[in-house]
Amino acid sequence: MLKSMTGYGKGTCELPGKKINAEIRSLNSRQLDLNMRVPSLYREKETEIRSLISKQAERGKVDFFLNIESAGASDAVSINKELAKNYYNELRSLSEELGSGKEQLFSAVIRMPDVISTDRPEPDENEWKEVRKCIETAIKEFLKFRADEGAILEKDLGQRITTIMNLLGEVIKLDAKRIPGVRERLKKNVAELKTEIDENRFEQELVYYIEKLDITEEQVRLKTHCDYFITTMKEDSSGRKLGFISQEIGREINTIGSKANDAGIQKLVVQMKDELEKVKEQLLNIL
Repeated sequence: MLKSMTGYGKGTCELPGKKINAEIRSLNSRQLDLNMRVPSLYREKETEIRSLISKQAERGKVDFFLNIESAGASDAVSINKELAKNYYNELRSLSEELGSGKEQLFSAVIRMPDVISTDRPEPDENEWKEVRKCIETAIKEFLKFRADEGAILEKDLGQRITTIMNLLGEVIKLDAKRIPGVRERLKKNVAELKTEIDENRFEQELVYYIEKLDITEEQVRLKTHCDYFITTMKEDSSGRKLGFISQEIGREINTIGSKANDAGIQKLVVQMKDELEKVKEQLLNIL
């Protein structure tokens, strides 16, 4: 079953004095690119969180956020006044050297590292278990989102590959009339020359020419690749594999177009190429 690389999930849990929100979202990427934003309170658990997400996400540009919302005034806020003064004096000195304004110095100082700190009690193991459940809920929702999107993409891809196979059926019908038509046209053109020719040599050259126009093998291989594509969609994490199969489908379509030398078949080839391009676009977002 196909899964989309686009996903979103959120988990929430209520703890004494605070609310925890875990959020995960992803877009398509060739490899796993995981970015995490975790509060310092749970920084020591970052490796565990990264491992938990990496095993489930597999591929994609993944962003993870863990936020704490205070539910009351239980957190003590402290200001490091000495550090703030040092920041202010240094910034004022730099401002005077550069000849810039001093209006924004205070707002800059309070955003400097360690000037304002919140004293929160260190989380115990029971609290971490609840936070982990919150993260697991977000991942579960994230995976469900990917599966739902994947089901939609699978249906669309299946329809487009089926369209290519239907167009191939039309090519086969036209091809059955094409070779006899080429033979008759060449014989008529030679007859109009009103010169004697070696019939045996003419037949040999005709066979050689017609063999160069034959697209039977390409038709067989194209159908095989399309069948394989449909089968592979049922496999897990088959995005890369489907990409390779689509390249093979494209090669056969191009060869049919170049060898056919027939306006009707060329028109069908253009339609097949159009469907295949849409398939390739969708595959960029398949896990």
